Amino acid sequence: MTKSEIISQVSEITGLTKVETETVVNGFFATVSEALENGETVNFRGFGNFIVKHQKARNGFNPSTKEKIWIDEKYKPVFRPSKTLKEKVNNSLKK
Repeated sequence: MTKSEIISQVSEITGLTKVETETVVNGFFATVSEALENGETVNFRGFGNFIVKHQKARNGFNPSTKEKIWIDEKYKPVFRPSKTLKEKVNNSLKK
């Protein structure tokens, strides 16, 4: 599902125009992104959590040349679905 498909469906459900819905969706994404940039966790009960995960610096290697390389530390945004969402997806796809 693409962003434009989400905007269309939300627009139909809420009765807002697609332009208004796009503004709301863009604002939502900007707010979540800003919170993650600040290292905050974003919680949606019954849906899941967006968190920032720290990955330590480590030694690695280039698989094609087998050359050793140093991989710097990084922070990655991660989505962790709630138990409720996992169960809903699992049950609907089992049918």
